[in-house]
Amino acid sequence: MQILTLPGLYSSGPGHWQTRWEAELANVKRVEQQDWDHPVKDVWVATLSAAVNAVSDEVVLVAHSMGCALTAWWLASDMPGVLDKNKVKAAFLVAPPNVGRENFPAPTFNPMPLLRFPFPVAVVASSDDPWCDVSIAEGWATSWGADLHLIGAKSHINGDSGLGSWKQGQDWLNALIEKTAKPAA
Repeated sequence: MQILTLPGLYSSGPGHWQTRWEAELANVKRVEQQDWDHPVKDVWVATLSAAVNAVSDEVVLVAHSMGCALTAWWLASDMPGVLDKNKVKAAFLVAPPNVGRENFPAPTFNPMPLLRFPFPVAVVASSDDPWCDVSIAEGWATSWGADLHLIGAKSHINGDSGLGSWKQGQDWLNALIEKTAKPAA
């Protein structure tokens, strides 16, 4: 199984848990966007489709911030260009941003798509995320059919949150991956 990380705006720096997972865990690879500072929805969606097509194995998406909005838009636009739409088995969405807030730096991602995901999904939200009120993240998790993990006061759950390699997140991801091996009830 290949894990594809989907960083958000400005990418994920060296202290970010996504970057650490890419360095420390097997089968974890970053989807590199052409422009991390000025995201354009259609360009990011096409890049994600190309990355999924390049993987010969099953895929799990691990998204942070704008990567969560990217995942929702990618699904809402029916995974354009993806040759095998069944290869994506799960999505782990951390700190989805409120793309509808005033002066949001990526307006092409507004509004956030509200659709039920066709595979297991988990959302992780912080009680003091400056990019999204926890009640909004809870509503998205419900719409997406996601398990919701409330992490407490960890800001935007990024490199500044002091998580290191974020063992708790790895445990939640592993539990999500285990769901992909079980038949749906």
